[in-house]
Amino acid sequence: MVTVTGVLPGSRAERGGILAEDILISINGHNIRDVLDYRFYLAERTVNLLLHRGPELVEVTIRKGEYDDIGLEFATPLMDGKHRCANRCIFCFIDQLPRGMRDTLYFKDDDSRLSFLHGNYITLTNLHDEDIDRIIEMHISPVNVSVHTTNPELRCTMMGNRRAGKTLEYLRRLADAGIALCGQIVLCRGINDGAELDRSMRDLAELAPALRSVSVVPAGLTKYREGLYPLSPFTPEECAAVIAQVDAFAGECMEKLGTRLFFCADELYLKAGIELPPDEYYEEYSQIENGVGLLTSLCHEFDFELEFSGDDLPSHLNRTVTVATGEAACPTLTALAARLTERVQGLEIRVIPIRNDFFGELINVAGLLTGRDIADQLAGKDLGEELLLPRVCLRAEGDLFLCGMTPDELSARLGVPVRFVPNDGTELIRALLGDACDLA
Repeated sequence: MVTVTGVLPGSRAERGGILAEDILISINGHNIRDVLDYRFYLAERTVNLLLHRGPELVEVTIRKGEYDDIGLEFATPLMDGKHRCANRCIFCFIDQLPRGMRDTLYFKDDDSRLSFLHGNYITLTNLHDEDIDRIIEMHISPVNVSVHTTNPELRCTMMGNRRAGKTLEYLRRLADAGIALCGQIVLCRGINDGAELDRSMRDLAELAPALRSVSVVPAGLTKYREGLYPLSPFTPEECAAVIAQVDAFAGECMEKLGTRLFFCADELYLKAGIELPPDEYYEEYSQIENGVGLLTSLCHEFDFELEFSGDDLPSHLNRTVTVATGEAACPTLTALAARLTERVQGLEIRVIPIRNDFFGELINVAGLLTGRDIADQLAGKDLGEELLLPRVCLRAEGDLFLCGMTPDELSARLGVPVRFVPNDGTELIRALLGDACDLA
């Protein structure tokens, strides 16, 4: 049962007489617990809603298009609270946060509904047979799973959960039912790498074609690890070895399955000093949200836009702009800036790497930059007409850095307008050229 918090004016729900504060019990006889039930059972041309209104039961029948909404609003997008993570992973990033940050950053979600709705990765450890049955019945797909290892005992150790090994069996059930799966392996040095990584890749490949792709990502280690499981970073040589290991098995998968299936994060290539693969290597970029192919995609889009724009690019532009980014992406953005300034005379682009003092020197990705570090390291510098920052520096709502600083506060401290740019080559060129240049 869920409480209706609002009814859209003019909607079918309003015309049917549904009111705010009504409690929705069922649709076509099916109990409604959350957004998945609601969306699934609402996808009929005729829906009979049973509601509590005070002490009374009210029935409302609505006829509509099969997938049309009826105009009900609820307190949260999930229609109830998020499901909390039940694990104590040895590499958990949230456990490595300093004290004093906003409360929401310390909440660990592990919610299968968010996997379907927003692409979040889940561990399956807080699911049970009936939950898997519901995923299969509703054909909720894809499901993104943080696997880490297919060794049941090792998975229990890595995730600090005695159910972690047994719930690996759910992967086969989901695959057999035709549920699309995407996997993630957070690699910890000396723990689930080497022979264990070989085992995991072999086991997971058996789930194809339901398994669409797997990312291999090194564990992020901040400077706040006192009292936590002792982990150490991969050396450049070890990163190169991981890439070679994954590439070798991915090559076998390509021959047998027509897909590489396994992809290493950009971070491994950058640390190893190995050139990033070309655009076609990443197939459909199915793991880009895990930092796999992020920079290659950006470069490919950037170069395509340069060629496509052709004569639409200004030959001269009196503009100076600064781009600040994480240390990892700085060389790539510097190279892209040089390509644009070769084409546009008078355009000066200053690319500045921001050292991550907040989380520690081992964290060098743009998505974990804080407004505090950006403000401190750019203070007193001539930033030109505008400061460009990666949009991933901000939370989804676009209003706060991880440290709690707002974009307006950063702009005021530096005395320059701040623009946030998505990981998109076309948008980057437009931002670098400024609003005066209107590309097609």
